[in-house]
Amino acid sequence: QHPGGSLGPSHLLAKIEPDRGDGLRWDAVAARLAESLREFPRHALALEGRRGAAVAVAVVPDRRGSASFLLTRRAEGLRRHRGQWALPGGRIDDGEDAAGAARRELAEELGVVLEASAEIGQLDDYPTRSGFVITPVVLVSGTHSVLRPNPEEVAAAYHIRLADLDRPDMPTLRSIPESERPVLSVPIRGGLVHSPTAAIIYQLFELAVRGRVVRVGHFEQPVFAWK
Repeated sequence: QHPGGSLGPSHLLAKIEPDRGDGLRWDAVAARLAESLREFPRHALALEGRRGAAVAVAVVPDRRGSASFLLTRRAEGLRRHRGQWALPGGRIDDGEDAAGAARRELAEELGVVLEASAEIGQLDDYPTRSGFVITPVVLVSGTHSVLRPNPEEVAAAYHIRLADLDRPDMPTLRSIPESERPVLSVPIRGGLVHSPTAAIIYQLFELAVRGRVVRVGHFEQPVFAWK
């Protein structure tokens, strides 16, 4: 039983062959993800007084050709969420759509420029405690991305292999006294990344690797991320 439940046609559960035993091949994962998103029953939220934001879920090959996504550690000088793990992203500007905002933020934060054709779909909107609705935009590129973090926004940036998330403690859930909803986290680089970033990563992993649809908008954030 997975935390978000399971949906979707059984043909999406085809095996992905590993790449030399060191990860999941980028091309196989990209194909699985594109197929899964074509049938993905996305949950889109009305803003209802919240502000729109978008994050770039950029699926790219690492140096060894294994499927990875781009993850950042936010700079300590930022006003909000300093030092926290995050997918590249930010507010949607006037006249922008979520996809355009995600690609702009990816270029501004990491120096990675992708064309509109890189977008293959969107994951579920996630409402945050700080008053935003985050739209995760899935972008794919077959070219290894050299990361050039903007030091004003990003303290560090990483290629995170999806294969490294295929482990028994993916995801972890814990209860907190401040909420009836469990906090969802995912294990990355020897520690835990928490929701909302973790919820988006978990949904991506389930679609791209396991071929399953899970819902994640109901998972809680840790209290330190509420502001």
